[in-house]
Amino acid sequence: MIQNIKIALILSLFLSAPLLVAQEIQTDSSEKETISLKRDSLSEQPLKPLNLEAEKSQIEGNRLIITENQKGEFQLKDLEEARKYDSLWLKELHASAQLFSEMALEIQNQPITEDEEITLVDLPTDTLKARLAILDEKTPFNIAYNSSLESVIKSFLVRKRDLMQRMLTASQFYFPLFEQELDNHDVPLEIKYLAIIESALNPRAKSRVGAKGLWQFMYSTGKMYNLDVSSYVDERHDPILATKAASKYLYKLHSIFNDWDLALAAYNSGPGNVNKAIRRSGGYKNYWNIRRNLPRETAGYLPAFLATMYIFEYAEEHGLQYKKADRPYFETDTVHVKNLITFDQISKLVDISTEELEMLNPAYKLNIIPKIKGKSYALRLPVTKIGKFVSNEEAIYAYAKKELDSLEKPLPQMVQTKNQIRYKVRSGDYLGRIAERYGVGVSQIKRWNGLRSNNLRVGQRLTIYPRKPYVAKTVVAKTKTSKPVSGALASGSKTHTVKEGDSLWTISRKYPGISIDNLREWNGLSGNNLKPGTKLKLCNCSS
Repeated sequence: MIQNIKIALILSLFLSAPLLVAQEIQTDSSEKETISLKRDSLSEQPLKPLNLEAEKSQIEGNRLIITENQKGEFQLKDLEEARKYDSLWLKELHASAQLFSEMALEIQNQPITEDEEITLVDLPTDTLKARLAILDEKTPFNIAYNSSLESVIKSFLVRKRDLMQRMLTASQFYFPLFEQELDNHDVPLEIKYLAIIESALNPRAKSRVGAKGLWQFMYSTGKMYNLDVSSYVDERHDPILATKAASKYLYKLHSIFNDWDLALAAYNSGPGNVNKAIRRSGGYKNYWNIRRNLPRETAGYLPAFLATMYIFEYAEEHGLQYKKADRPYFETDTVHVKNLITFDQISKLVDISTEELEMLNPAYKLNIIPKIKGKSYALRLPVTKIGKFVSNEEAIYAYAKKELDSLEKPLPQMVQTKNQIRYKVRSGDYLGRIAERYGVGVSQIKRWNGLRSNNLRVGQRLTIYPRKPYVAKTVVAKTKTSKPVSGALASGSKTHTVKEGDSLWTISRKYPGISIDNLREWNGLSGNNLKPGTKLKLCNCSS
């Protein structure tokens, strides 16, 4: 493994050196100020700081001139040599992200008996036994042949061959990161295969019960390991922070059971369920002996993990080949952000696509890096871009503030998700609406509050442990001469015309501060189907 590199976040492959960027900004006096970034690499000479008082720049050599017109639109004037990047890897990661649900279903619905298709796999039982014995010798897991494991391995080789092929490719970006953190916490490096089972290597994965990220942390478990969740940030999606937390959690589980197989089972279903399975089995402590007493998903969890390990170790023998990256890691570095800034602004000033920023910084839910008292948030950039940001921070923050101050719509207010809230039932509330608002289940709310039915009364207080933050609407006092307006839209358009391909989620993303729940409430919607041409209200208003 390549040593002594900046923390390598393995997300995409981009090929080029940083370009010279200049950005002309129209001032009130019609004179143009220029943001100028040197082209030289970090190893050559220092970058020249941005000079907002500089004279008008000229187009020369490899220079990218971006002017801002009166509408605030940035226009490319000239670009002799574009920054090239290999989109293949970015597309590969996006394609792999869609496999999360497929992997989850495979674990829950593993074949009980072999079918004719599986029996045709060129993997004699004796050969499999010999290979599993070799794996058992070099890992701390109890890898022994049994017919159930053979069935899962053959199922993966037939039904999930494409999924495994894609994981082989995507793993080049994530495994070096995983191995470094696992080694730091004395956790077996083979645990890296667990992230494939948990999330199919999708840092934005979200399960049906609210677990999130590469390592699928529930809200409460994430908080135990200091993963911050707020209206702007969800650190369960951060590859490095989540991997650190997963390493600590797995190490703790192993210290309880003194067995890595049981530690993995406990990671999936909780230590309590594993202890119950041990009791119900009569005191057995081998995973395969207690498997029948574990929840259905956990019963398929370890076999899926071992099958994945086997396929990765013997991929060549089964004709599986990955698309090899010329540079299997993408060198990045971080800078602690001192003021609120958006991905769009960073993209304009540092010459990096918002898509790449999202891949490098998946923990920022709204593509906004906030400034919160007592908190420190980092921006991750390629090493070829970090110098531009660090050398010009003051000017970048000044530009960002000026642009944000001129926004017609305010950014959503920062709301910290609490461990527990007390919710007061209002007229029109029902359990389903409240559950969706806070990302929990109806059955959970009933259990937390000892409810025997779904009936609620106005004024009733409910205890809720939210898994997602809720941005409350600003209440504006009514007067005889004013109408109530939404806190999300202080001015400007109050409606959105539905276009082909629109959904409540995509619409809510276009208007910061407006949630899917808001759109449903303001427009009397009960489902998700939208008809093109429909006008949706973007505020709690009459028009």
